[in-house]
Amino acid sequence: MFEAWTVRQAQVSAEEEHIRHTLQQMPDAQRLAFYQRYQPAIKDPDTYAALNWFFVAGLHNFYVGQWLAGLFDLVLMLLGVGLLFVAPAIGIALLVLVALIELPTLLRSQVIVAHLNNQIALRLLGEQALADV
Repeated sequence: MFEAWTVRQAQVSAEEEHIRHTLQQMPDAQRLAFYQRYQPAIKDPDTYAALNWFFVAGLHNFYVGQWLAGLFDLVLMLLGVGLLFVAPAIGIALLVLVALIELPTLLRSQVIVAHLNNQIALRLLGEQALADV
């Protein structure tokens, strides 16, 4: 949920380089098996950003499998909208809070999704290494 503040471009680049190097060392058959599992699992940063931009209610979190963060955003957003009619000041404050939480996520969607895709690749490489043993 707070990847926008914790994930750094240098870290993501280092992960990508490590993955690239690991894949270069693999035999062709293993590399092919990896990509057959990796391609359907990766997420698109533009879809993530669009879901964040148009539906601030946390749908981008559901897209990448972060269900708890998605539920938190959705509940906070719905609570804010509901409170607009009962206690407008609190409703507006909650909506502003959601926007403040999600704005950095929107602005850094490329790095965040690249990091999440790297985590998928590293998990698959670990599973493949265990299967080869």
